Amino acid sequence: MLIDFVQHQLQKFDELACQIQAEPEKYITFDSVSDFYKAAWLQDFPQGTTWTATGLDDGAEQFDAIIEYRGHFLSICCAEKIVIHCGIRAE
Repeated sequence: MLIDFVQHQLQKFDELACQIQAEPEKYITFDSVSDFYKAAWLQDFPQGTTWTATGLDDGAEQFDAIIEYRGHFLSICCAEKIVIHCGIRAE
């Protein structure tokens, strides 16, 4: 039996993204962008995942983050309410 490593990692990314989307209150608890980058759950994504965040540190009340792995993404926007989108980028 052969295991497709890339497919396994994509599945791992998608599963964690779905967990975050289903229960954002367990994951989205930041007072600063620095807190986002220190979040332990970021390390649960597959190796090679990238993430960026904006807001909070510059006095903004809004927080935006994008987490990506091989075209799959999780977009987080925290303003008056938390909006999370998961998907696959078009090539």
